[in-house]
Amino acid sequence: MGKTTIQACIQTAACIAALVTWWALPIRAETYPNGPITLVNPYAAGGPADVLARTIITPMADLLGQSVVILNKPGGATAIAAAFVAASAPDGQTVLMSSASSHIVTPALTKVSYDGMHDFAFVCMIAAVPNVLVVRSGLPVKTVPELVALAKGAPGKLNYASVGIGSPGHIAGELFKLKTGVDIVHVPYKGGGPAVVDTIGGQVQLLFVSMPAAWQYVKAGKLKAIAVTSAKRSIAAPDVPTVAESGIPDYVVDSWYGALVPAKTSPSVVTRLNAAFAKVLDNPRIKERLLAQGAEAAPSTPADFDRRIKEELVKWEMVIRAARIRPE
Repeated sequence: MGKTTIQACIQTAACIAALVTWWALPIRAETYPNGPITLVNPYAAGGPADVLARTIITPMADLLGQSVVILNKPGGATAIAAAFVAASAPDGQTVLMSSASSHIVTPALTKVSYDGMHDFAFVCMIAAVPNVLVVRSGLPVKTVPELVALAKGAPGKLNYASVGIGSPGHIAGELFKLKTGVDIVHVPYKGGGPAVVDTIGGQVQLLFVSMPAAWQYVKAGKLKAIAVTSAKRSIAAPDVPTVAESGIPDYVVDSWYGALVPAKTSPSVVTRLNAAFAKVLDNPRIKERLLAQGAEAAPSTPADFDRRIKEELVKWEMVIRAARIRPE
C-alpha cells in the first residue's frame, strides 16, 4: 500500500470518527436519563435538607421519566458527599445537593479530596433557607440593637449556639461579632435539635439557625425571633426584620441548597436537569410545601449559580480569616 493510500485511509478514518462523535452527542443528550438518578444529600436523614429533597424528587421523576432516589451521605462537614459526587461518572445520573458548606466553608477550613469550583458543573440553585437569630424567651431583648447593648454591657457573658464549626450559623455569628464589636462566645453543637433545646433551656442565650429548625418553637413562644440573616425578609416570616435593617449595614448571610454534577457532564445534560428543576420549583404546590418548611424556591441558571458561589467564596474566606475560625 502506497504512502498516499495510507494517508487517505487515515483521513477517511478520522472523518468517520468525527462523524460518529458528532452523531453520538445528541443521542446521549436525547436519551438522558437512562436510569435512576441519585440525589446525594450531605446531611443526615430527617433533617431540613432531606425533607426538602423528598419534596422535589417525585415531580422530578415524573418530568425526567426515571426514578429519583435520595442517598444520604453525612459526615466530614459535607465533604464526604461532595467527594463522592466529584468522583462519580459524569453522566448526570448522580447529583449533589450542595451548600456553602460543601463548596466554600469546609474546603477553606480543612483539606478535602475535591476542588469545589473545578470538579463540578453547576446546575442551579434549588432553595434559599433563611437563618434566623433567636434568643431564649427570658432574655430581656426584642431587637438587634437591644441584644447588642446587652452583649456590650456584659462582654464574654453571652453564649451563642450553632450546629457546628463552619456551619452557616457559625459564620453568621462570627460576622455578627465582626460587624458589631460584641464579645459573645460560640458554642458548637452537632445538630439543630440539641442547639435549639439548650437555647430554650437557657444553657445558651442565643442561636443562629435555619428557620425550619426553630420556627415551631418561635410559634410556641419558647424562643423569640429577633431577625433573619438574609438580604430580605422571609416570605414565611414577613414580620421579622433582617439584621441589616435592624441597624447592621451590609450584614447578609444567605443559606441555600443547589444542584451540581461532576465536572465533565455534558452541557446538554446540565441544561435538561436545569429545566427540570426550574419547572418543579415553579409549581405553586411545591412552593407552598417549601414555604411550610421555612424554605423558598430559588431556581437559577447555571451561570448565575456559578457566579453566586464565586462571589460567596471571596466573602466567606475573608470572614473565616478575620474571625480566625479553625476546624474542630
